[in-house]
Amino acid sequence: MRNGEISYWAASQGLRSSRARLSAATTSDICVVGAGFTGLWTAYYLARALPGSKIVVLDAEFPGYGASGRNGGWLSPHFPTSRPKLVARGGEDGAQQTEAAMRDTVEEVIEVCRANLIEADIAKSGRLAIARTASQEMRMRKASKAAPPSGSDGDAVEELDAGALRERIRVLQEANPMLGMRGCRVGLIFPEIYEMQVRAIVRAARAVSERTGETPIVEIMHPLVGFGEELRRLRELTVRVASEEDALDYLVGTMIELPRACIRADEVAEHADFFSFGTNDLTQTALGFSRDDAESKFLARYLEDDVLERNPFETLDEGGVGDLMRIAVSRGRGMKADLKLGICGEHGGDPRSVAFCHAIGLDYVSCSPYRVPLARLAAAQAALAESGVTAAVAGG
Repeated sequence: MRNGEISYWAASQGLRSSRARLSAATTSDICVVGAGFTGLWTAYYLARALPGSKIVVLDAEFPGYGASGRNGGWLSPHFPTSRPKLVARGGEDGAQQTEAAMRDTVEEVIEVCRANLIEADIAKSGRLAIARTASQEMRMRKASKAAPPSGSDGDAVEELDAGALRERIRVLQEANPMLGMRGCRVGLIFPEIYEMQVRAIVRAARAVSERTGETPIVEIMHPLVGFGEELRRLRELTVRVASEEDALDYLVGTMIELPRACIRADEVAEHADFFSFGTNDLTQTALGFSRDDAESKFLARYLEDDVLERNPFETLDEGGVGDLMRIAVSRGRGMKADLKLGICGEHGGDPRSVAFCHAIGLDYVSCSPYRVPLARLAAAQAALAESGVTAAVAGG
């Protein structure tokens, strides 16, 4: 898709570029000609102001095809003209009022999406303008000098030259991403990302309930938690956002992927309704193995030379990772007796691993769809073995 051909949201949703013409005459109380964003917003507010009215919106192509809808899919409070022109037309006060109205419009769009359960993945962040030519740089510098007094437009302006921009990019790069800026750390540093995701989960659950009449089981799981304080803050964020959305019942928990989370499971459990052992990452962090590197460089040799009996990424390392899980189960349920415990990932489809998880008291298995039949069979076998049954015959 090239900018100007079709709106980003329409392309990403796979909508048709045109619709069938009206097959017959129709009547309406109000007809809006042109279903660009202006026409759609007009129809929206007319429907609110005149409930019960029949409103028809017409477009030569399809709803959302207007110029605003073909300009990339961003939401910005910046007016499509220079600030000096705004000042020339209405003075400094008028310019500031126009800018304030534009900022309020962004908030209005966000609120309408929230109120109408429109999941648009809106995340307020900021704007990065890059000059690729000398003339673009000149215009940017001119616009920066003409900016309103600091703080009056709600923006903090920072100028970066090419070197500073490269440094900003370099700082964001990580030597070992697996142990870097990921999981719950992202949610704590950039809470707007997790707020957006919680809203999406809650709205999706409510939409399912309204459509089917059945209440879905919602579990919001924060990954890579190592400290109780991390989960406390993220649970607080989750509860706050969910309450703003009038959420149905839900649980808040964490994926246990770090040795520290296992050893200090009691402090983590204080803020959790459930634990889900992410045994792939827990294996990596406990053994100090990067799975990609290990399987491509030395793990096969380890298995050939009997350094290891089994691939620890396929069958749980019961003596190491398994002991960490035992500690987490004991300390977690010592803090909260009804703590729900499970395993998620590839190990959930391995019979030996499932039997181990059953033995230490886990409640459920979560794995990829194609492994579900094997996981169910392994769980049933573990339960039968625990009850003393050594053989079973099924007839059909």
